[in-house]
Amino acid sequence: MKNCILLVILLAILIPEKSLSWGQTGHRVVGQIAYNHMTKKARKNVQKILGNESLAMASFWMDNIKSDKNYDYQYYWHFATIPDSLTYEQAGTPDEGDVIIMLKTLIAELKTKKFTYEGELHAIRCITHLIGDIHQPLHVGTGEDKGGNDVKLKYMYESSNLHRVWDSGMIDEQRLSFTEYCNAIDFPTKTQIAEWQNSEVLDWAYESKSYREQIYDLPEDKFLTYKYTFDNIDTLNLRLLQAGVRLAGILNEIYG
Repeated sequence: MKNCILLVILLAILIPEKSLSWGQTGHRVVGQIAYNHMTKKARKNVQKILGNESLAMASFWMDNIKSDKNYDYQYYWHFATIPDSLTYEQAGTPDEGDVIIMLKTLIAELKTKKFTYEGELHAIRCITHLIGDIHQPLHVGTGEDKGGNDVKLKYMYESSNLHRVWDSGMIDEQRLSFTEYCNAIDFPTKTQIAEWQNSEVLDWAYESKSYREQIYDLPEDKFLTYKYTFDNIDTLNLRLLQAGVRLAGILNEIYG
């Protein structure tokens, strides 16, 4: 009986943690798509730093280490706040940093090889994860509902919240491994690749912000099933694909 109670407590603690970024599948899709679009030279040079760790597996490192208090300083790195009526500059940035500041900082450090934190491996793991995060639309929040975490609802007949639906709910509903998911969506055109890679970190944040009206278009009873997935899965897949292609562009520029 005591073991059962402990298990319930552990699940209550761990399950909300998953709602803080793309789930494992989403992040690994981003990492694998990036690898697919990297040059041979970039792959070789990045792999020297990762060792036996693939880029897809490295993509989830920042979530895996959240239980280590030594990394509490990274909490604010995963998201940014841009209220509906304000620009990023008008909203101001927290002293602790946010996903926009940290991506710019870490990419610059990879280019100069002058690292503030734990070195090159740490920086690669972080940008792989954070480029995924900034493309998850609810990681660029309004500042009013914790990026949708406070929007409680039912998704496919189970209790959830809006953030979790976009992190992992719709992805998991496809019933695909991350490699199968990549095979299903990794078909950007040459024009798309060129356009997506010719953009800046702040552009990616504003793209995420632009999807709010669509994301928050919820039925009054907040009971989401197949129609919500049908209406939004193409957008979600686009964001995964853009994140992977853009990560590849950055790594190719630095290492290729």
